[in-house]
Amino acid sequence: MTRSENLNISQVAECLAHKGYEVTESGAGVLRVRDIESSVVFRAALEGSVLFMSVNLMTVPAGDITAELMRKMLSAHNGISTSAFQLYDTAEGKVAVTLNNFCTLQNMGEEDQDDILSLAGYLMADVVEARDLLQPAAAATR
Repeated sequence: MTRSENLNISQVAECLAHKGYEVTESGAGVLRVRDIESSVVFRAALEGSVLFMSVNLMTVPAGDITAELMRKMLSAHNGISTSAFQLYDTAEGKVAVTLNNFCTLQNMGEEDQDDILSLAGYLMADVVEARDLLQPAAAATR
């Protein structure tokens, strides 16, 4: 039996909901999760034994993704300690800037539950840093 045979997204949902997150299913294997304190919404998806969490920080015209902004996002000193930025092309020449993190689960025991909650916590901490980092770019598009 492989590790992922025992894992399903409802177990992740239960773990997050038990710790106070608002959780709803938004598709097969995908959760919409809202942190009650900050109101930050992120997605959680389980693929095999890997749990991915992602938050859309902003969507901007593609031209707003400048070399200076990319340097800020890629800098080792930007305050983003565990997550990674990704850029996705969207409709009408815009780009979604997301912050992403992941962990590998084994059997949904206590260690996995701790990993899930840590992953969510790290993502929330990195969202705060990322929003401060990206604030000038977000303000320019308003």
